[in-house]
Amino acid sequence: MLRDAMSNLLKFHEHIKARTDSRVRDYPLMQDPLHMTFILLTYVFFSLYVGPRLMANRKPYRLNTAMIIYNFSMVAFNAYIVYEFLMSGWGTNYTWRCDLADTSTTPQAFRMIRASWLFFFSKYIELIDTVFFVLRKKQSQITFLHVFHHSFMPWTWWWGITLTPAGGMGCFHAMVNAVVHVIMYFYYGLSAAGPRFQKYLWWKKYMTAIQLTQFVLVSVHISQYYFMEKCDYQVPLWIHLIWMYGVFFFLLFSNFWIQSYIKGKRLPVNLDKPKQAGLTNEPLTVVANGKHLEIGNGNAHNNTNGKIVIGKVKEI
Repeated sequence: MLRDAMSNLLKFHEHIKARTDSRVRDYPLMQDPLHMTFILLTYVFFSLYVGPRLMANRKPYRLNTAMIIYNFSMVAFNAYIVYEFLMSGWGTNYTWRCDLADTSTTPQAFRMIRASWLFFFSKYIELIDTVFFVLRKKQSQITFLHVFHHSFMPWTWWWGITLTPAGGMGCFHAMVNAVVHVIMYFYYGLSAAGPRFQKYLWWKKYMTAIQLTQFVLVSVHISQYYFMEKCDYQVPLWIHLIWMYGVFFFLLFSNFWIQSYIKGKRLPVNLDKPKQAGLTNEPLTVVANGKHLEIGNGNAHNNTNGKIVIGKVKEI
């Protein structure tokens, strides 16, 4: 039984390698699904188990400089990906309707393949987001939605880029996602730059609205396939997966919006007043007789010999 299972698994592996588009086969991580699957499983294991235990008895790292460099680098990288998608089809000869994957060997086809692979590879760079959360002990940010989105997206995109690398209508969602990430990493970059930029971040909650808009656009665009009289897209399964992806993540992000902003769990807090316990995991510094009283998760650590005079509250 085990021998038969292993034999079938090897046959499937060889079948996938044979089906991989020859134009993309030499790109990193594209030889077979094992390498990328191992990376993503390691990511999930680190995010949910190894990382939190590694940091359990350590102080959080202050990584502002690294985060600023990383976030603004991702702004530039995603902007370049958007530009390449536009120049290789979406801004030139695509109809924005039933655009088939390009199976030719023209320079434009290779440019679209390169743009698609760059988008795929960017999903692995984005795993660093979670590493920053772990090292800064922001475990509350590592939600099911966060881990699932960061692992599921690159895993499914491997199959898409393997079968339809010059993606046609199957890569519209990638271009839209790259646009969203330009905005998102710009916000994160400003946020990491320090308190002097906080006044420019009033639009925080609209980041989720932008994400929701993304999934609506993707779902509406790909839904055209179901209403066209004839659209012979090469891999219909990829179309179905994109549609399900758009709807599923719209529901997940909608729930996040409701929990965060309608029920008030992530509403902006007035920094002139102490934050209420339970609403945030962000630590505060309270000046007390020239010393510091650190508050986080409702717990206080007092080293002022019992005499506390609360003054100005500020973020640390």
